[in-house]
Amino acid sequence: MNTLHRIAALAAVSVMLMAAPAIAATKCPEHFADGAAPVLVNAKLAPSSRELCNSRFAVLHSGVTRTPLYAAEHLTRGSIAAAQAHDQRDNRFHPDTRLRVVDRARLDDYARSGFDRGHMAPSGDMTDAASDYESFSLANMVPQAGGLNRNSWADLENYVRRLTTTLGDTYVVTGPLYEGSRLKTLNGRVLVPTSTWKALYAPGQGAGAWIATNTAAPRWQVVSIAELTRRTGIDPFPRLAAATKAKVPAFSNFGRERAKRDR
Repeated sequence: MNTLHRIAALAAVSVMLMAAPAIAATKCPEHFADGAAPVLVNAKLAPSSRELCNSRFAVLHSGVTRTPLYAAEHLTRGSIAAAQAHDQRDNRFHPDTRLRVVDRARLDDYARSGFDRGHMAPSGDMTDAASDYESFSLANMVPQAGGLNRNSWADLENYVRRLTTTLGDTYVVTGPLYEGSRLKTLNGRVLVPTSTWKALYAPGQGAGAWIATNTAAPRWQVVSIAELTRRTGIDPFPRLAAATKAKVPAFSNFGRERAKRDR
């Protein structure tokens, strides 16, 4: 290869590297698959975002939406057993003082809004009083329709816990989806998602995701990680192979069954 060809080849590689989203730096890699935080493929999501590390989960919070962009957890058979043994839930919703006042949600934002404060990392996954209190931070909440939050979304959270107990080890990333140009807000401050999603990776078993419309009678979809990334602008498991991201594994059947019941 002559010098001109070598320079051209190096330039092409450089362009590819610049075009590919970089793995985000994180202070709490223990919550992420292969230690890699989700990547914001859509750069429009990045302004005023901040990572919040907690004992059992991590959040990437947006000061624009005043909600998490995602919450990430590493669940194990042991952590699920510990969470089930810890049966006293905190229930003290609170603003997250790690965030600037202008960027964070307030309790009065949700008051009389008609929406629940919907956990992204569920209280039911927390193993002790400290982690449970962390889960009730408004930085871990999105406005969620009560008919979704208290019914089929709770069913999905329980399904993930049962699946983790069976398989032994899962990585879960959960977040809101904002689609369309006419979005609602609470108190003119907190953006209401049109759907919420949950992605799950079970090492050796594959990865898939569920999306539910943020409505009292939700419509469910089962999608691949590749499709979820296209829809949300977030790649929850950036180090997974493209073939794994393109395939929906058998354990995603919860969504198909739930979609049939909710029709």
